[in-house]
Amino acid sequence: MEQDGKKTYTVETNAEIGTVKIADDVVSMIAAFAAMEVDGVSAMAGNLTMELLGKAGFKNLNKGVKVEVSEGRVRVALSLIMAYGYNIPVTSSQVQTRVKTAIENMTGLTVTDVNIRIAGINVAKDK
Repeated sequence: MEQDGKKTYTVETNAEIGTVKIADDVVSMIAAFAAMEVDGVSAMAGNLTMELLGKAGFKNLNKGVKVEVSEGRVRVALSLIMAYGYNIPVTSSQVQTRVKTAIENMTGLTVTDVNIRIAGINVAKDK
């Protein structure tokens, strides 16, 4: 279902009370927040347009996240910037687990895939 050009998904319907719908942007934001909670993830990577908008002051919390929801199943693709010095396979596995758990717990949808692309390494030293 689309509303104002955005997809929404019905997760619960109760004839006596009403319907619960979740926008795909909400699922994207859940995935982004969950990924950023993992040590070693420096930032979400977006495309060039999103980077330029971010520098201009526009914030998009779900940049670097693509979700596909179909029949109660979710596929997630994340593009991440890793912090230097972290083990990429271990950190990626932690991100996959965290994102899957967060989406399933918060939405009731089933996550089938969490695919990760490492778009860069942040070598800046924190002060």
